[in-house]
Amino acid sequence: MILVVAATARELEQIEAETLVCGIGPVEAGVATARRLAERRPDALLHVGVAGARDIPPPGLVIGSEAVYVDLDEGLTQRLGIPRRVEADPGLLAAARAALPEAVVRPIGPSASVGGVTWFDVEAMEGFSVLRAAQLAGVPALELRTISNDPDEPDRAKWQIPEAIVALRAATQRLLAALAST
Repeated sequence: MILVVAATARELEQIEAETLVCGIGPVEAGVATARRLAERRPDALLHVGVAGARDIPPPGLVIGSEAVYVDLDEGLTQRLGIPRRVEADPGLLAAARAALPEAVVRPIGPSASVGGVTWFDVEAMEGFSVLRAAQLAGVPALELRTISNDPDEPDRAKWQIPEAIVALRAATQRLLAALAST
């Protein structure tokens, strides 16, 4: 069984799989995902959602090669032995690349604030927390995002969220079908 996790119910509408609405932001996402994984361990986890990117026009598709939690200081995490990066599961990454050849593969920089990621092309909020919870539970995981906006665009009326949701739904269905056939 594959668990599909997203921050909002809207991102999971019409997804035919076991789903979890983890909530918005890294804290809610991590807690909700860890709780769900403790209750019932899936074979794999697919974290999906809408994101912002500076060089990928909406509704571009991004497969996360890794999630790098930019709100944590790298020097501090190294000194304390706390991970700041979680890589995508190699098998899921290969399957996603094959099923979604139009997608770009990039690191995704999760941050608790919109516009908080300045040194990654792709910005989201929950990816590190969801993938870290899966890592701690021993569950292979991957992040899949569609782009709705440039994070530096202050006018949210210009964000293309409905189009990104439609693209996300189609990409998620294609990836789930590919994973089911392997």
